[in-house]
Amino acid sequence: MIELLVSEKVKNLIPQYRDFIQTHLVPHELSLLSTASTDTLDTALMGIRNKARAAGLWAPHLPEKEGGLGLNLVEFAQVSEIMGMTPLGHFAFNCQAPDIGNMELLKEYASEDIQQKFLAPLQKGEIRSCFSMTEPEHAGSNPRHLSTTAVRDGDHYVINGHKWFTSSADGAAFAIVMAVTNPDSSDPYGKASMIVVPTDTKGFDLIRNIPIMGEEGHGYISHAEIKYDDCRVPLSHLIHEEGQGFMLAQQRLGPGRIHHCMRWIGICERALDLMCRRAVERKISETEALGHKQAIQHWIAESRTEIDAARLLVLDAAYKIENQGSKASRKEISSIKYYVANVLQQVLDRAIQVHGALGITDDTILAWWYRHERGARIYDGPDEVHKSVVARSELKKYQS
Repeated sequence: MIELLVSEKVKNLIPQYRDFIQTHLVPHELSLLSTASTDTLDTALMGIRNKARAAGLWAPHLPEKEGGLGLNLVEFAQVSEIMGMTPLGHFAFNCQAPDIGNMELLKEYASEDIQQKFLAPLQKGEIRSCFSMTEPEHAGSNPRHLSTTAVRDGDHYVINGHKWFTSSADGAAFAIVMAVTNPDSSDPYGKASMIVVPTDTKGFDLIRNIPIMGEEGHGYISHAEIKYDDCRVPLSHLIHEEGQGFMLAQQRLGPGRIHHCMRWIGICERALDLMCRRAVERKISETEALGHKQAIQHWIAESRTEIDAARLLVLDAAYKIENQGSKASRKEISSIKYYVANVLQQVLDRAIQVHGALGITDDTILAWWYRHERGARIYDGPDEVHKSVVARSELKKYQS
């Protein structure tokens, strides 16, 4: 924890979150993540969520009047790191992706009717949601290139298209769909819109949960392929205005990348902890442990330094977003997205290597994270795109 950047409120909350996670989540995470039953997982997690409410730790990102703790983005980022130390952490407190991003989007831009129907129960944890933008036919790195359409027909939109990696669609009550509504717009960024689609709407077809390195997942820990086949929803389900989908996506993804990056730092801290414990406890002879070897010491030192550097970068970006907005923080957002994702990969790989054969089994949480977090360097923009954003920003300083 960086004392310079911690408010008194967060200073008091962090040990409470840490204790809750160590008591109620970490001891059960491997059994819950390996269960094949969505009902078993949901029942167990609902019980944990009730304990989180009772402990006064529910929804730290929401205003107090809406049932949360009223943390700003910098404060929430620091709490998010603690939650990230277990794959179940954010869900336990109702601030998991994609729901937290959808809450922020609906709160800022949706109509009062949409907020009452969809946002309020989402904030209370009564329902889940999903975000449907990426298409298998097009490069996800270019969100302007979409084939899904939403055509006006009377007082409805008729949506047709093919999406995948719609995270957490399995069991979700609604999707926020990115679709082309203004194909003739001269502005390439003004063609698409975002529309709320209840998942029980005729024509919403969840084809499958996509296996991630062999693991399909289920419930909120899943990524779905979806077909929209003449899916009709009222025009009133439009978020904000037609043609504003790209702007909304950028507004959603700015804070969203803070959420992801701080979660990844939490994963790194847990992986480093496991690495150090293994280095001390694993004997390689009667007199030596793994931690006596210089290579292991170097991995621990490199991991510690990289994690601390990553944390400072993310908190700096969060502060700028909080005070100047996502658009003014574009370079910082891109910097943390690729930098922290790579730190995550390096720390997890070192931790697995220190554990030897144990590291690639599901007897620790490391292999689960290695499977599910390799995508960190791809989703929300691949490394290469974000590096180009940073480079162009730097080069502008030298161009007339």
